[in-house]
Amino acid sequence: QVQLVESGGGLVQPGGSLRLSCAASGSGFSINEMGWYRQAPGKERELVATSGVGTNYADSVKGRFTISRDNAKNTMYLQMNSLKPEDTAVYYCNARGRWTTTWALYNSWGQGTQVTVSS
Repeated sequence: QVQLVESGGGLVQPGGSLRLSCAASGSGFSINEMGWYRQAPGKERELVATSGVGTNYADSVKGRFTISRDNAKNTMYLQMNSLKPEDTAVYYCNARGRWTTTWALYNSWGQGTQVTVSS
């Protein structure tokens, strides 16, 4: 199993910044795409940003959030600037790829990290 561990969440005031990290661990896997998703109370989980062949952002975060990856460390980051109260949610890390021995697909999720934007 590919294990994903998020870190970097917390409480921040509107207009502030946070940087989330997601580290993938395990063996015998390759990563095709990593992404960040979020789920606010009472709402469905939604895409925030993905990084695969290219990068993709939700319209609500374009120009404020930046996704990046360090492939050597199997780590992904989300730099969040100009945070708004509506960004409050649990942020989940996702990784998709293949097992190198069987070539079977996998789709793994982290446990989530809380981001709260409030004054």
